[in-house]
Amino acid sequence: MSIRRAIAVAVLAAIFVAPAAAQQLTGTLKKIKDANSITLGHRESSIPFSYYDQNQKVVGFGQDFAELLVDALKKQLNLPNLQVKLIPITPQNRITLTQNGTIDIECGSTTNNTDRQKQVSFSDTYFVIGTRLLTKKNSGIKDFPDLKGKTVVTTAGTTSEALIRKMNAEQQMNMNIISAREHSEAFLILETGRAVAFMMDDILLAGERMKAKHPEDWVITGKPQSYEAYGCMFRKDDPQFKKFVDDTFAKAMTSGQANKIYSKWFQSPIPPKNLNMKFPMSEQVKEIYKHPNDKAFQ
Repeated sequence: MSIRRAIAVAVLAAIFVAPAAAQQLTGTLKKIKDANSITLGHRESSIPFSYYDQNQKVVGFGQDFAELLVDALKKQLNLPNLQVKLIPITPQNRITLTQNGTIDIECGSTTNNTDRQKQVSFSDTYFVIGTRLLTKKNSGIKDFPDLKGKTVVTTAGTTSEALIRKMNAEQQMNMNIISAREHSEAFLILETGRAVAFMMDDILLAGERMKAKHPEDWVITGKPQSYEAYGCMFRKDDPQFKKFVDDTFAKAMTSGQANKIYSKWFQSPIPPKNLNMKFPMSEQVKEIYKHPNDKAFQ
């Protein structure tokens, strides 16, 4: 083989095996590489997924997954000094801010469903929830039929809001439904007696209950009205970035790293009050960690 031919073969080989070389990048990966920065959307009070701790630092289960991704990007794109920008988001604006490029990815408590898949993309699922009720132990509320004619609070822009409003209309329950801006505001409405129950994802209700002066006075109850998959959310039609995110998470899930993150946030004391949620891993979560996938439940 001539020297010229040998060089040509070597160059071709390098092109096919080089990891995400700059000239091969597209979409979000190219944006991150060119800017040497990534913008993460985060929630302000979605305990324990993404919230501010007592030092106003963004922490949480979802935030730890975002940091896994940041570490992987630093290595894959050769960006050891990759800058991380944090932008607070709400249930009402998170999809728009993803679509218009304000944030690159959000890892919090966002449900992956078929309607949202028309607007954005999702990573492999990292948590599964059921939508239930938080209420005072002595409220007399045991299940959703008990809410007839009563005031209920939920968080605006969530799947829970859509479910409770649909239930109210279809079953003619004559509920007064309050839609709060954030979970913390919804719990305040509940705690101050302006609503008898707070409908939301069970694990988020557990997080809000931890904030109460007397957590033991509150109970999570009711037959789940849906089971939902949480995933990180990012822009549509970016297969290169989606593969990178999914590969990063699948490695964490199948290696046992995700189990350690789960134990840290759901079975150990967490800020701001160092309380333990004592929320064992469900069979659904165990299954997705064994077989990572991005399937929506609805």
